[in-house]
Amino acid sequence: MSTLTVSRHFVEASLSGVERLGLDGRALLQEAGISPDLLRIEMARVSSDQFSRLMQVIWQRTGDEFMGMGPRRARSGTFATMCALVVGCQTLEEVYQQAFRFSRLFEPMVSMELEILNDRARLVTRIEGSIHDPDYFLRESILVIWHRLGSWLIGQPVELEQAEFDYPRPDHGDEYRHIFHCPLAFESDCTALTFSKRFLSAPVIRDKPEMRQFLKTSPADLLSRPDESNTWTGRIRGLIGRDFSKPMPDFDWIAQELHTSPQTLRRRLKQENTSFQEIKDLLRRDMAIYYLAHPEMPINDIAERVGFTEPSTFHRAFKKWTGVTPGAWREGERGDLV
Repeated sequence: MSTLTVSRHFVEASLSGVERLGLDGRALLQEAGISPDLLRIEMARVSSDQFSRLMQVIWQRTGDEFMGMGPRRARSGTFATMCALVVGCQTLEEVYQQAFRFSRLFEPMVSMELEILNDRARLVTRIEGSIHDPDYFLRESILVIWHRLGSWLIGQPVELEQAEFDYPRPDHGDEYRHIFHCPLAFESDCTALTFSKRFLSAPVIRDKPEMRQFLKTSPADLLSRPDESNTWTGRIRGLIGRDFSKPMPDFDWIAQELHTSPQTLRRRLKQENTSFQEIKDLLRRDMAIYYLAHPEMPINDIAERVGFTEPSTFHRAFKKWTGVTPGAWREGERGDLV
């Protein structure tokens, strides 16, 4: 069970190229199990499972892994073919070099190029030709997929030191904090990810059978369900757990379990653009959204499950998180919004 949620913005942005291809975005949402009515709520979120299904539906229906946003069509199977090539590489550096060579076979090129300068490495976005990407979704997806694929191949997080974007901070820019977990720089001269050069020598530990299994749900899962064990945020979420009816562990206990000092952990979370309080709040929000999708569960029971002794306190908190009451949210899920 994944309780991570994805902002309404990314749901709508993923469909920005669909209508150009003559498809009905509303029908694709319904096929993925997402109520179009829910998206009428300004601060709506969907489960990572729903978003993963939507990605798969879009790729299947368009036959284009660029989803109608790229300078050309990327036929279904392009990503899988690249993965089949790079799984045989020895190191992460070789992975990124091989992936770039593969991407250059297609014109116009859409790729990321590895640059090395002293003790730093950068993956720089290279896009030739014009793209239809008004919400930056294609560019965001390229960054996320290349980064998380590399981390999966070497079995450890490629810890980012900076994410740069060659466009102004978008309205949904706050979501970037939870995607990249590193300092952000907008209006840069390029769109790129920077990390320590030491990761490039990490060996590839995955084999072909693992890759075949991985490709059953990727790259959709790379976009919707990151391996949060790769971050301090994810480790803390794991330690807190999902049962809020019990007393929540305090920060000192969390730091001790992670074998670090509270001061160091606060600094790590600041580097990931978050805080202990925000992690707790967002985990409660995501759990509440998960339970609200189960119509048989009374809202007062949900309040208790996510750690609120008073239903009225839960209602106020949920409205702060999403802009609507739990009851209105459930109506949106059912398609009953007036």
